[in-house]
Amino acid sequence: MALGDQTLAFAAKGYAWLPDLRRRWHGRPVEMRVGGQRAVAISGPDAARFFYDGDLERHDALPPNVVATLFGQGVHTLDGEAHRARKALFVALLMNADGIDTLAKLTGEVFDEAAAGWRGSGEISIFDESASVLAEAVARWTGVHLEKRDQDALARDLVAMVDGFASAGPRFARALAARRRQERRFSQIIDSVRRDDATQEPLSVVAHHLEDGYLLDAKTAAVELINIIRPTTAVAWFVAFATHALDRWPGTRARLRAGDDDYTKAFVHEVRRFYPFAPFLGARATRDLLFQRAEIPKGALVLLDVYGQHHDPRVWPEPYEFRPERFLGRPVGEFELIPQGGGDPRTGHRCPGEKITIALLGTLVQRLAKLDYYLPPQKMGIDLSRVPARPASGPRLVIP
Repeated sequence: MALGDQTLAFAAKGYAWLPDLRRRWHGRPVEMRVGGQRAVAISGPDAARFFYDGDLERHDALPPNVVATLFGQGVHTLDGEAHRARKALFVALLMNADGIDTLAKLTGEVFDEAAAGWRGSGEISIFDESASVLAEAVARWTGVHLEKRDQDALARDLVAMVDGFASAGPRFARALAARRRQERRFSQIIDSVRRDDATQEPLSVVAHHLEDGYLLDAKTAAVELINIIRPTTAVAWFVAFATHALDRWPGTRARLRAGDDDYTKAFVHEVRRFYPFAPFLGARATRDLLFQRAEIPKGALVLLDVYGQHHDPRVWPEPYEFRPERFLGRPVGEFELIPQGGGDPRTGHRCPGEKITIALLGTLVQRLAKLDYYLPPQKMGIDLSRVPARPASGPRLVIP
C-alpha cells in the first residue's frame, strides 16, 4: 500500500529519509507521494541500471527550485537526442585527459599559493578557502580571467547556488540571486568572446558551440559555462569531508602524505561513498513500468536513493566504516558508486566532470595531508537533515 505525501518528511530527515523508508519496507521499492505526485523510491546497482535505461526522462522531473538555482535551463533539463548533442560539448571539454591534468596541476598551484598565506594567520575555514581556490583555478582554466574582487564574488555565488538548491527561505533566495547575477555576467562574457577570434579555451569553445548550425543564445551558453565551473567549485564539499576524515581516521594520512596515488584514489572514492552529497536522484517514467514487482505508471516519479545505496551492506560490507582499502585492487562498477550519477558519462546522465572531481580531490587531499595544521575546538558534527550537508564548523584549521 502506497504511503501518503512524504514532502515534509524529506524536509525534516534529509539524507536519512529514503533509507529509513526503505528499511521499513525491507528493501523493497517504496511507493508514496511526493509533492502531490505519485513516486517510487528504489536503490541498489540493479535499481541504478534501471534508472538510467531509456524509459525514464529527467527534463520535467527536476523540481523548479533545483533548476532555478543549481542547474539553470541547460543540459540537465534535456533528454534524448537534444541531451546527447549538448552532452557532447561537455564530454569534449571535461573528459579530455590533458585538460584534466592541466586543471589539476593549476588547482594545486593555486592551493599552494593560498596555503602560504594561511600560515600564521589564525583560524581559516577549509571549506571557504578551498571553494575560493577551486573557483579561481577552474575560471582560469576555462579562460575566464577576473579581478580578485570579482573572483571572490564568483566563488561566493557558486557556493550559494549549490548550498541553496534543496532549501526554501533565505538559502534559496541567496542561490537564486547568485544564479541570476552570474548568468548576466557570463552572458556578457560570452558576447564579448564571440566578437573575438575563437581559441581552444573552454570559454571560447562554449561561446562558439553550434547546434543545428546555430550558436546557442548567450544566456544558454552562459548557463552551460556555469555548469562547468559550478560543479568544480562544489568539490569544496568533498574537501571539507576529507578534512573531517583525516581528523577522525588519522591513520589514513601517512600514505596520502607519501603521495601513494593508488591509495589516494581509493581514499577519494571512499570520501565520495561515505559522506553525504546527493541524497537521491529523480526521473519520470515515460511509460508504464515494473521494477521488482512494483508498478510504476507512466508519469510517476522514480527516486534513486543514492545515500542509501552508498550505505547498503549488500553493496558495501560494513558500510558505516570508513575504509579506503575497499577500493584497492578492484574496479568500481558504473552502477555501484553513484555520487554523480551512474552509467556511461559519455552518452547518459552521469556527470562528465566526475573524473575532474576525482583528480582535483586527489590533488588537494595529498596537499592537506602534508600540511602541518591543527583543528581548534569546534563542532565537527554533520547534520543529515541539512541538504547539502557538511561539517558544521567548516572545518576550521590553524596553520602555525
